[in-house]
Amino acid sequence: MQEPQRRIRALYGESTITVYQAYPPEIGVPAARDGRFPPAWRRDRMTWIKPSFLWMMYRCGWGEKAGQETVLAVEVTRDGFEWALRHSCLSGYVRGVHGDRATWQRRLRRAPARVQWDPERDLRLRALPYRSLQLGLTGEAAGRYADEWTVAVRDVTPLARAIRAHVSDGDLDAAAGLLPPERPYPAPPAAEFGCPCPGRAG
Repeated sequence: MQEPQRRIRALYGESTITVYQAYPPEIGVPAARDGRFPPAWRRDRMTWIKPSFLWMMYRCGWGEKAGQETVLAVEVTRDGFEWALRHSCLSGYVRGVHGDRATWQRRLRRAPARVQWDPERDLRLRALPYRSLQLGLTGEAAGRYADEWTVAVRDVTPLARAIRAHVSDGDLDAAAGLLPPERPYPAPPAAEFGCPCPGRAG
C-alpha cells in the first residue's frame, strides 16, 4: 500500500509514544541515568523531538556528529504529545492551510510547538518519497515535555551503532530486524499541522 505524503510513524503503546533526540554526553548521559533532563538542558530554546528512529539517525549521523553523540529514546505521554500537536503551527507558510502569510506569522510567534515534515529515510539514510514528523517544542511546551510528559529516557546509542554496523556490512535484513517497530500513529486530525492521519476513536 502506498504511503501517504505525510504520516506520523512511531513506536507507541496505549498511553505513551517514543520520540528521539541526540545530545552531547554531558546532557544525554545523566538524562538516561536519571530518567529526566539535567539542569544543563536549556528550557529557553527550541527542542526538536522526532518519532522516526531513522530520521533521527540521519540527523545525528548515527550518533557520530559533534554534540549529538548520545542518542536518547524519550518515552512521553500520548496526552502530552497530542497536546503539542493541537497547539502547534506549521514551521512554514502553506497556502490553503493558513489564511495568509501574516496570519501564519502571528500564529507561529504564539505557538508553543512547531511542526515540520521532512523526508523519511531508509537504512542507508537516503530520502524516501514521503515525509515524517519533527515536532519543535518551546516555552510552555518545552517545560511540559521535561516536567510532565516524560515517562522514561533510554540511551539507544548502542542500538544505533549496532544497526549501522549491519548496514556497513551490507546485512540490511539484520539491520531492519533491530529497528524499533514503528507504525502509523492515530494522531488527532488537525489541518494546522498538515497530517492526514485519522483521529483516534473515542
